[in-house]
Amino acid sequence: MKKFKKINVQRERRVFRVRKRLRGSAERPRLSVFRSNKHIYCQVINDDDGKTLCSASTRDKGLAEKIGYGGNAEAAKVIGQAIAEKAAAAGITKITFDRGPYKFHGRIAELATAAREAGLDF
Repeated sequence: MKKFKKINVQRERRVFRVRKRLRGSAERPRLSVFRSNKHIYCQVINDDDGKTLCSASTRDKGLAEKIGYGGNAEAAKVIGQAIAEKAAAAGITKITFDRGPYKFHGRIAELATAAREAGLDF
């Protein structure tokens, strides 16, 4: 049990280290990403109001049928495009990217590149 507690403490420290530099505002909200083994979730957050402006995940009904398995880089690309479209519909073009405790690599990097190509400005 001690090992898992240490791992969780390290994870929390990584999250705090990343998020102390990021703050989502009305002009530039924060794109937060969560990744599990089977799925990937992202949401655009205005931290001033504490509200989620839009979100997308591999569990959304319309996207889940198109994606199939949600734990790979192809699914992350689709989610990146989807969140960029939803953000554009909400009138959001500029964001700050919150990778959380994850390295900017693999699925996280694919999601970010797809969102950039679809029109979001990081």
